[in-house]
Amino acid sequence: MILTPIEDQRLDETLDRFAARLEDPVARVAFGCIRVTSAERASGAAAERHRHQAIDIARNAGMPLHPPEKRSVFNWDGVALDTGTEAYVILHEVAHYVLAPPERRCLIDFGLGPGPDTIDRDTAERAIVLPLIEREEDEATASLLGILWEARLSQPALASFLDQNWLEGLERSAAPHFTQVLRRIIDLGVLSAL
Repeated sequence: MILTPIEDQRLDETLDRFAARLEDPVARVAFGCIRVTSAERASGAAAERHRHQAIDIARNAGMPLHPPEKRSVFNWDGVALDTGTEAYVILHEVAHYVLAPPERRCLIDFGLGPGPDTIDRDTAERAIVLPLIEREEDEATASLLGILWEARLSQPALASFLDQNWLEGLERSAAPHFTQVLRRIIDLGVLSAL
């Protein structure tokens, strides 16, 4: 859900403004990799190909998988990943899995509370184990990590970047926040966990 919608005719100018605020050369390169991807979600055969790529990434990360026909009320039920969803959702959940310590991998939605696709929200709320500030940090890190993986796979990373509100606070905090989260990902050494 985009908090601040950007009109198509203003997108390039808005992305230029964001890029101009990135002082860190590594952040500029990372954003450049995101920017060259599509701002539109894939559909049809391309979306299905992307979903299979994301499932392969999950498998390579050691993530247990539910078969696509077994839908869950959670993206991650503490046992296995719901693979019947979109590629970008799968990659985001893989990012959470890679970031989560073993004691949180067995929790519904990694103990972070319900995600946008969570159906059983009450159960996910009861599974929360982290304070809000730590949940927000984990969410931002998983968001950007998933987006960077999408870019590496030539999937529509820019669509996720926009959907997940990385331009919110464009004139103030968006670029420094992006850089800070990117540096956290680099320090954790998880970017190449594909």
